[in-house]
Amino acid sequence: MSKESRKFQVPDALANLYDFANTLDVRHFTHFGVEHPESDALGGPKDLADWMRERGLGAKGGHVTPAMFETALRMREALRAYLQCEPSERLRNKSVLGTLNDALAPFPLRVEAHAGRGATLSAAREDALAGLSAIAIELHDATLVGTLDRLKMCASEECRRVFFDRSKPSTRRWCMSTLCGNRMKTRAYRERQREAK
Repeated sequence: MSKESRKFQVPDALANLYDFANTLDVRHFTHFGVEHPESDALGGPKDLADWMRERGLGAKGGHVTPAMFETALRMREALRAYLQCEPSERLRNKSVLGTLNDALAPFPLRVEAHAGRGATLSAAREDALAGLSAIAIELHDATLVGTLDRLKMCASEECRRVFFDRSKPSTRRWCMSTLCGNRMKTRAYRERQREAK
């Protein structure tokens, strides 16, 4: 669990998925006169290996190769496209689902039975990317318990940060109503005022 996921009270069971989706930061706005630069925490294979190790998803089977790195980026892109859809639309969007399924295919899982605990999913991979299977498991488990619908992408085109919607009705549209929400509402108000003139 990262500082960010702790700060925004993302459940532990979704923290890796949340953090992985947000390794790509496409925010491009100015706040209190400071421009927010776009960034990518996964600039190369070493960055990915470090990111996994920091979260206890460490690479056991050697180093992350360029091909493995591309596989991880495809997974992240597919997850972000999925989370960008409204929860009610996610299971109906065949294109997004197909892309997500293709991106998850390199991360096979196995069922393991445990005495007194039932069964759990674990990585079938045994290489450096085995740790990313934890993200596929979080996606699966969150779907079963219904918490995945609370993981959303900010509706602001200038943000697109993934956030966990803790509101009771689960209807939030922005990662932060005081920042993105306020900016979007102010812009809409100004446009209405211009149109009224």
